[in-house]
Formats: sequence, structure tokens, C-alpha cells
Amino acid sequence: MGRAGLDSGSVLQAAAALADREGYEGVTLAALAAELGVKTPSLYNHISGLPGLRKELAVYGLVQLRHRLAEAVAGKAGSRAVHATGLAYVEFARRHPGLYEGIMRAPDVMDAEVEAAGDALLHLLLQVLDAYGLEREDALHTVRGLRSLLHGFATLEMRGGFGMSLDNNKSLDLLLRTYLAGLEQSVQAAEAGP
Repeated sequence: MGRAGLDSGSVLQAAAALADREGYEGVTLAALAAELGVKTPSLYNHISGLPGLRKELAVYGLVQLRHRLAEAVAGKAGSRAVHATGLAYVEFARRHPGLYEGIMRAPDVMDAEVEAAGDALLHLLLQVLDAYGLEREDALHTVRGLRSLLHGFATLEMRGGFGMSLDNNKSLDLLLRTYLAGLEQSVQAAEAGP
């Protein structure tokens, strides 16, 4: 029997906090057990080993990221919504570096739970882009581009890639405004036709 009050949710939250504090690789069953004040075998009442925990961290991270982005875009549309999405995405990676890495390192992206959580996030991003009237395929390419920009920025920042004494938030704002200007120009060109 595990520690009183210990359940799958509390184990997962402790693992996420451990990942953010010690890094994704710092999440081991021994470290998690020590964090929770239990013996390692007790964890098996709540998770299916380290691979299962890593999958659950990926799902949890995707759900948390989607929730944070949804909060950020509430009541916004068009460029304001896209800009808010970008800021919230990078802020999530800043606040939850280990959990963010867990999203990117999901053990099996084809796992049904991981795929469902990823699809929910994609659906939100497509909704954010609705104001641009993009065809489905173009909208998917646009999401890919935005995700690439945000992931690249967040990863460079997390790994100390911005060594100059410039304000990272100002750089991020400029990046988002430039992306939006390009997106709006592309939409206008498509509407104008050949």
C-alpha cells in the first residue's frame, strides 16, 4: 500500500515539478520516490514504470500547454490571438522547462493518449488562425511554421543560446510581429489572386 493520499495525479504532479527543477533526465523512479517519501516499488501502484511515467508526463504537458494557451487567447482574435499564443507558449517553456522537454520527447507520439492531447492542442491553434480564412492544408502549414518559431526560440533561450545583453522579450515580440506581418501579407496576396 502506498502513502496515504498518494494517487496517480499527485505522482504525476510531483514528477512534473521534479522535471522542472532537475531537468527531464532527472526524473527517475528513485528520485520521484524520494520526492514523494515512498519506496520505489510503491510507485508501481500508480504508474507503469519509467516509460509509462514519461508518456503520462508528455500527455500532462500537452494538456497543460493547451490550457495555458486557451487562457491566453480567450476573448482575442486574429493577430492579437496569435501574438498572445506565442507569448504564452514561450512563457510555458520558461516556467516548465522539464515538462516542456517531456512534451518534445514523448516516448511514442502515436500512442492514443499522446495523439489525442496533441490533436486538442492542434485544434486550438487552428481555431486561433480561423480569422485568416486559411484552407485546412495552409492552416496546418501555418501552425507548423508558428510552432517551429516558438519551439526554436524557447529551446535557444533554455539552452543559453541568447548570450547577448538584449531583452529576450523584445526579441520575441519582434519575432511574432514579423511572423504576423508575413502571414497577413500572404493572406492578402492569396485573396488578390494571380
